[in-house]
Amino acid sequence: MSLLDDVEKTLISQVAIEERIAQLGAEMNAVYTDNDLPLLVCILRGAFIFMADLTRHLAFRHEVDFMVISSYGKGTTSTGVVRILLDLAANIEGRHVVIVEDIVDTGHTLSYILRNFKARNPASLRVATLLSKPSRREIEVPVDFVGFEVPNEFVIGYGLDFVEQYRNLPFIGVLKPEVYQSQV
Repeated sequence: MSLLDDVEKTLISQVAIEERIAQLGAEMNAVYTDNDLPLLVCILRGAFIFMADLTRHLAFRHEVDFMVISSYGKGTTSTGVVRILLDLAANIEGRHVVIVEDIVDTGHTLSYILRNFKARNPASLRVATLLSKPSRREIEVPVDFVGFEVPNEFVIGYGLDFVEQYRNLPFIGVLKPEVYQSQV
């Protein structure tokens, strides 16, 4: 049995993702310069592929750091409890910071991260996300760079997972409900 057997449909193709990330890079290149030396903060684990591809499209000097946040556990929806499992190595005070997310869903996790970062006094704080799911938003959060808006379906691939699987799919797909319903 293949990973592809669990995919109900392809929502966003690999080619569309590659094209949109190049566009996001151009949008960010219009905002930042070498003098800004922004810090891109990858929210692990889901955003690592997006961040790797995005950073290759940036024409300005920048640094990267990583943070592990948990709010899903092993389920398909956020628990509402946000925990920092790995904090930043860098001090962000006075820095231009871009949070790089895989998906903004309810907004709870991003709202928590934004509050946490604002308390650390960055010079500026922006958000780049590959996917936004506005139909699920419970807390309005600012998102400066959005790859795609997606419907309220369980998406996997391109870094997004279900129980740590399917991240390696090169596209964004919808997981068949029987796969996650049988494991929850």
